[in-house]
Amino acid sequence: MRVLLFSTLYPSEVRPAHGVFVETRLRELLKTGEVDVRVVAPVPWFPSTHPRFGEYAQFAATPRQARRHGIEVWHPRYVLPPKVGMNIAPWTLALGALPTIRRLQRQGFDFDLIDAHYYYPDGVAAMLLARWLGKPFVVTARGTDLNLIPEHAWPRRLILQTAEAASASIGVCQALMDTLGEMGADRRKLHTLRNGVDLERFVPHDRQAARQRLGLKPDGAYLLSVGHLIERKGHHLAIEALRLLPEVHLLIAGAGPERAALQALADSLGVAARVTFVGLVAQADLAWWYSAADALALCSSREGWANVLLESMACGTPVVATNIWGTPEVVTCDAAGQLMAERNAQSLAEAWHRLRGNPPERSATRAYAEGFSWNSTTQGQLALFRRVLAQGAS
Repeated sequence: MRVLLFSTLYPSEVRPAHGVFVETRLRELLKTGEVDVRVVAPVPWFPSTHPRFGEYAQFAATPRQARRHGIEVWHPRYVLPPKVGMNIAPWTLALGALPTIRRLQRQGFDFDLIDAHYYYPDGVAAMLLARWLGKPFVVTARGTDLNLIPEHAWPRRLILQTAEAASASIGVCQALMDTLGEMGADRRKLHTLRNGVDLERFVPHDRQAARQRLGLKPDGAYLLSVGHLIERKGHHLAIEALRLLPEVHLLIAGAGPERAALQALADSLGVAARVTFVGLVAQADLAWWYSAADALALCSSREGWANVLLESMACGTPVVATNIWGTPEVVTCDAAGQLMAERNAQSLAEAWHRLRGNPPERSATRAYAEGFSWNSTTQGQLALFRRVLAQGAS
């Protein structure tokens, strides 16, 4: 079958970590040899690549066409004006992508269905494209698209229209599909296909060897926090918890707008000497950081299915995480780690002590992660796509 993957969440040579979870699921699907795929991943139009414009400059620097891991990827531009951008984004996104998609069709790639990722605005734009092109479409929800954006009335209305028009909706955790169902979507069209973990990339390294490689103390207690440096990821809570964990050193891997504020917080609390900002870490190197840590902390306020949890476990490192959305579907036993009672520094410290008081064997944590390979998700995706196409042909 021929599939057009459509999403603004897709990596590029300029932003290699952006939406890598979408790319990973696609790469696993391609391993079956049963699909032919092209990716259309629009980016907002911006006129300058000057570094002073930060992320906007990255938009401008994104190549119009690229090939990643053997996959053809197009990055058409769309207009995203300030203030009104959120409300009109589905239309500008669809209109910006349409010429590229029609050109692909003229060149011989007349796809069978659209596989869209992220419900708003991407899924709504996919609905428009599917209507204009006469194709079925499927939308995968990934987190804030359903646990945050529907708080706004207009996007919520469009999300429900999209769920009605879609052949199927996929959630990376059951909690997201429950939410969509509670909003009024037809539950018969809701499916859960969780993310898996790359068990070949994320493998346990000897802890002491990892620490030596990364320049860490061989006998220290290390807590690792991975993710974009924004409030929602909760890195500030991990910093605050250090006041209650005098023996712990915190490693923060990621980049983002809250970098200076997090440093200032560490300074004000007198724990800056025990906080290391390691910056953005390439996927290929993350296994060393997971392996070096005693635990991964994920203090997010909202998550669909946090890939960092399984990545850490696959490296033999248990987790401490907030008990929200899809996370309790990932952290289900002591081998996986501990859930925080509340989203605050005190609960993080308490979960750390529970974990350290009865630490699981690294082999047990790895074995738990091995139960989350991509195979079942890939097969479920193939089966769903086949059903969608069969319904259209009948």
